[in-house]
Amino acid sequence: MATLDGKAEPDAARPRRRRGRGKVAAGLLVVVAAAAGGLVAVNSAGLLDGNAGPTQSASALPPATTPVTKQTLNDTRDADGELGYGPVTTAVSRQPGTITWLPDSGAQITRGKSLYRVDNKPVMLMYGSPPAYRDLKIGTEGKDVENLERNLSKLGYDGFTVDDEYTYDTAEAVREWQEDRGLDETGVVELGRIVFAPGKVRVESLESEEGQPATPGQKVLTYTGTSKVVTVRLEAEDQRMAKKGSKVEVTLPDGKSVNGKITDVATVIEPGEGQNAEPETRLEALVSIGNTKSARGLDKAAVDVTFTASKRKDVLTVPVAALVALQEGGYGLEVVEGGRSRYIGVKTGLFAGGRVEVTGDGLTEGMTVGMPK
Repeated sequence: MATLDGKAEPDAARPRRRRGRGKVAAGLLVVVAAAAGGLVAVNSAGLLDGNAGPTQSASALPPATTPVTKQTLNDTRDADGELGYGPVTTAVSRQPGTITWLPDSGAQITRGKSLYRVDNKPVMLMYGSPPAYRDLKIGTEGKDVENLERNLSKLGYDGFTVDDEYTYDTAEAVREWQEDRGLDETGVVELGRIVFAPGKVRVESLESEEGQPATPGQKVLTYTGTSKVVTVRLEAEDQRMAKKGSKVEVTLPDGKSVNGKITDVATVIEPGEGQNAEPETRLEALVSIGNTKSARGLDKAAVDVTFTASKRKDVLTVPVAALVALQEGGYGLEVVEGGRSRYIGVKTGLFAGGRVEVTGDGLTEGMTVGMPK
């Protein structure tokens, strides 16, 4: 910016404002309402001395004022969520036969228990991933072997090392397990005998009936996790809001707010609506809630989720509309003191909730700054 010679302009030469923050005469100071954002633009060439502008007469004071306040700004985004038990997974039969037993909808199944039965033989739940996809037998290696061995160990079977190798010792433990569950003692875990899930599950719905023939690929039931979680769909550009481990605020249907935490974020592709519509890429965030008692009795409910991307504590703020856009670049504020006003240059920080973080030489809490009508 150009600098002053240190002298204030004589009163007779001082321009007078007309119609609020309209044009100022003599071409020295031009204030123009911006097209958007409620800002004004100031042509301060030759007027600002560093960050401070010339003192203006009382007759040129802004039409409204507001104080500079110190507060915490949160960059937040509200989104609709659904309180439930999280993603739904379908269990499909991998073996032919007849379905002879199914659990009740809403039942919880834990490690080693039957998820359903085919030909009166159990299909059992084990914890882990990836999904079961092959027979497990001596010589097989991989993560699924390690998961099986870890589950057998948790169920009380021993004599083997928990690793990714299916050995003779593993087969011996499997035979013991098969005997306890009324299965043929082959030492081989055939595909379809176990279902891997991250943890205990809750039966969401039944897709088959007892006595119905089971064929490979047939849907038997669906299940979810057992913990209450909130599922939120966000636009792809909101990725900065949805970070795993970030804290959120969840507002329940009764208006109570509880703390939540993002436990998982996944990218999902939604089919487009209408003929030839392009599919949409969105984000799906899972949020656990801290106070589960507050959600008791709410199996499915619409909730509001407030995400916070960033936070600035104890910073000086003003309404966004108080900013003055300087023609030479940057922003300023019109400071009102003792019936006079002057301009100072400021740097902006976080914008949130209609306010903006500002810093500048001489700017302090409690100062009065100009506002448009």
